Amino acid sequence: MSEPSQDAAPGGAAHDVTVPDITAPDVYAICAASDIEKGAAKAFSLSRITEAGEHRPFAIFVVRTHANEVFGYVNVCPHEGKWLNFGDGEFFSRDRAFLRCGRHGALFEIDSGLCIAGDCKGQSLEPVAVTLIDGEVCLCGVPLVEDEGPDPFRDGDSDETMDIMIHPE
Repeated sequence: MSEPSQDAAPGGAAHDVTVPDITAPDVYAICAASDIEKGAAKAFSLSRITEAGEHRPFAIFVVRTHANEVFGYVNVCPHEGKWLNFGDGEFFSRDRAFLRCGRHGALFEIDSGLCIAGDCKGQSLEPVAVTLIDGEVCLCGVPLVEDEGPDPFRDGDSDETMDIMIHPE
């Protein structure tokens, strides 16, 4: 909660003004929306910062639907802790109606991450908050390791998103 401050009102009289205590969540652009075709998914190997300040690998994937919605999940099957795209590199069932674990074939709902068939039925993928902002897929609320140094392709305009390091898989 913020504390009131004394500001001079018009005419010189002081009055209490409550300044809101708003902490903006971390928002990181991870790719252009056009980098993920509609009806497809893409894996990202990021580096997150733990509460202890340590850098840890953070494998996620983002699904972009034909309706241009985006869903993000930690790229770990709840059954054996392996990447969903293990093996053939695909995230989807053959009919592309569900997400699929490449190791044991479990099926997950795209919009909720709930396992509907397989060894981990009833469990869910761990969601990550993603959204589309100005044509960019952005990860929200997870502190990531940022790129070092200026981007030579940026003209100095700042925006609400931060650049991050994406490690090749």
